Amino acid sequence: MPSRPRGSRRRSQNLPPTPSLMHTLGPSFVLLGLALGSGELILWPYLAAQYGLGLLWGGLLGISFQFVLNTETMRYSLAWGESVFVGFRKLTRWIPLWFIFSTFIPWSLPGFSSATAQITVSFLPFLPETWVAIGFLLLVGVILSVGKTLYKTVEQVQKGIIFISLPLIAIFTYLFTSVAEWQELGWGLIGRGDGWWFFPPGIALTAFLGAFAYSGGGGNLNLAQSYYIKEKGFGMGKYMGKIKSLFAPGKEKISLTGGRFTDTAGNRKLWHKWWRLINLEHFLVFWLLGFLTIIVLAILAKALVYGGEVSEGLSFLYAESAAIASLSHPLLGGVFLIVAGVMLFSTHLGILESSSRIISENVFLFFSNQKKANLSSGFYTALWLQIGLGIVIYLVGWQEPRFLLTLSAVLNAAAMMIAFPLVYWLNKRYLPKAYQPHTLRKLFMLAAFIFFVILVTVTFSG
Repeated sequence: MPSRPRGSRRRSQNLPPTPSLMHTLGPSFVLLGLALGSGELILWPYLAAQYGLGLLWGGLLGISFQFVLNTETMRYSLAWGESVFVGFRKLTRWIPLWFIFSTFIPWSLPGFSSATAQITVSFLPFLPETWVAIGFLLLVGVILSVGKTLYKTVEQVQKGIIFISLPLIAIFTYLFTSVAEWQELGWGLIGRGDGWWFFPPGIALTAFLGAFAYSGGGGNLNLAQSYYIKEKGFGMGKYMGKIKSLFAPGKEKISLTGGRFTDTAGNRKLWHKWWRLINLEHFLVFWLLGFLTIIVLAILAKALVYGGEVSEGLSFLYAESAAIASLSHPLLGGVFLIVAGVMLFSTHLGILESSSRIISENVFLFFSNQKKANLSSGFYTALWLQIGLGIVIYLVGWQEPRFLLTLSAVLNAAAMMIAFPLVYWLNKRYLPKAYQPHTLRKLFMLAAFIFFVILVTVTFSG
């Protein structure tokens, strides 16, 4: 049993008691917010509008793979009270360098703020789009810089956005879909389309694989779930310090390293309670709400624009908005675009928060051998540097080059591919056998790893 690290807030080597489910809800909302503006809003609806609902088996499988990855990530932090990135550093010194590179490159371009700005300017055309996009970037920075602790601020903002957006999307789906689309969905969940199984003729496989990879979070950002359960105080994370906001008083160095609880009968019983609780919370919020979001947005797209000329990205969203306006009232078409803009903003907020955590901690882990760090200063340095880079990109008028977009896709796929065996290796090496994943979970992780090997190969060769 490792000794208690100096500077840790730990007062016990026992797991704390489990709270009620209602007090547990929270961490998965942060990760769900990352997904709203990518796979859920854009990729799966685009595929549904192109090919129908026969591909939604991929959304079901993709979000299920991510559920297993995320809960296995939480397994380690629940037991140790530290992030998985601290655990990865124990495996080899060079792993943090990979996470710095594979997080910064895919997520450094501020595309989601650009998209939100475009939607805003479509309502207020007299506004300069560049400065609106910069304003949204700065707004993300301000939101993440205020409040008592970073985690609490992010949780509250993401909950608010999700509780506003998803009911409105559900209302649109109720108004503009029919029984036929829901029957088609049932067949689509087992892979049957209109005259085909699993893959329609002529589909660009990279488009499907991209949607599959973003059925939920994406890339290294899934691993940030480790931070959220730690800062929520789950398991041994209860005894660890939290990142305070930029303007909160009393920021100090806190321990990065935790320690495992003592393997006693009482702690084993508490462990099983904690494990059931975090799985239930993640299932209800991330898996269930996330999959329902994929379903309702895909069905809505199928009902509104299937069979017409379908464009990707914002053009696709504008087509949906126009269809809603023509079927009802222009006001409802505008409301749909506003909801889409809020979801895109939510995604960028989550991306900058998660990526800043990952980059700053891994920079410290790679360049320092100390066990304590000023996590707040590191986080806000990484955050505002990324915001500054985004502002520069806007001001010089750079467009996202095809090379960087391709590189981003490859790196995000590669990051998820590598994450599955890394998390498995970490839990196998640093958890007693009684706390390791069972056979079914191991098979799920192996299947996901094989799938993402194929994803990287296809994306790179394309």
